[in-house]
Amino acid sequence: MNKNNVIEKAVPVTHLQNVNVAQKTAISNFLGRYKLLNKANGFTLIEVLVVIGILAVLATVVLVAVNPAKQFKTARDSQRTANVASILNAVSQNVADNAGVFSCNGEAKSLPATSTVMKSGADGYDIADCLTPTYISSLPYDPKKDGAVWETTDHYDTGYLISEDASGRVTVKSDIAETTATGEISVTR
Repeated sequence: MNKNNVIEKAVPVTHLQNVNVAQKTAISNFLGRYKLLNKANGFTLIEVLVVIGILAVLATVVLVAVNPAKQFKTARDSQRTANVASILNAVSQNVADNAGVFSCNGEAKSLPATSTVMKSGADGYDIADCLTPTYISSLPYDPKKDGAVWETTDHYDTGYLISEDASGRVTVKSDIAETTATGEISVTR
């Protein structure tokens, strides 16, 4: 539909016989502005509610797909795996530097035969002086286990266990694993 037809519908044909093109254009522009002024600006309540509903459905789908609780558990298990590997690397470096014998402050020290928590005090295996700061800057600790902390070589609890079997293989493990079927994370060398 061209502008002349719009004008002819808005103004009776009998009145347009003596009107030139410039006048028809001016009338068309006026009528176009008049129609815009009569339109209501904004959204209706229904439109707003539909958009809110769509956003709610999308947010629910994203939360179900991302599953933040599982992501946090996976992140903590990844941290445990890295921590266990770091401790075992430090122990292996100590053994390599001391001709195949684990040593602490220049003296041979045997690793426990059964899984024992690495922590300061009488109820744990105190390994901090043997590894820090030469082989590892500080002993990592479990990200969620109650009481796991590193403050100094005299006050720490890694929450991780260490043992050496009869063949000399060293195992460092976490007895907590949130995403594995076995319930533990273990590295042996």
